[in-house]
Amino acid sequence: MTENAISINIKPEAKEIIAKKNPDNKPMLLALNDGSNQYSRLGGTCTIGANFQFVILDEKDPAFNIKVENNAGFDLWTSAAETSFFEGGLVVNARNYTLSLSDDSGILDGAVSIDAYTPQELTKKEMQAGKTC
Repeated sequence: MTENAISINIKPEAKEIIAKKNPDNKPMLLALNDGSNQYSRLGGTCTIGANFQFVILDEKDPAFNIKVENNAGFDLWTSAAETSFFEGGLVVNARNYTLSLSDDSGILDGAVSIDAYTPQELTKKEMQAGKTC
């Protein structure tokens, strides 16, 4: 593992799902989906540190500068904001085509999304509709 990197085990079923969504192995983020960053579509205090997503980018985002080493060969990155919610032993698993993220403390998110990023500004109404609590 390189300095300033974390490691994640991506199970074969999860690798297959992610590879289908990102066949060109574009840079990808493991990012919070709680309203704390430009990639979030959800928000609300109950989602802080509990909702994660994989975001496929056309080019690397310098704000997400922590390499996520993985056994699947994905070009995966995260930021310090996300790592504050991780323990050791990160794992991405899949069941019934749904991704989950867990670590040594247990399940962090049982429904991790994966989508290509499309820049757009959300209206106040869209942000309120995305709130989960």
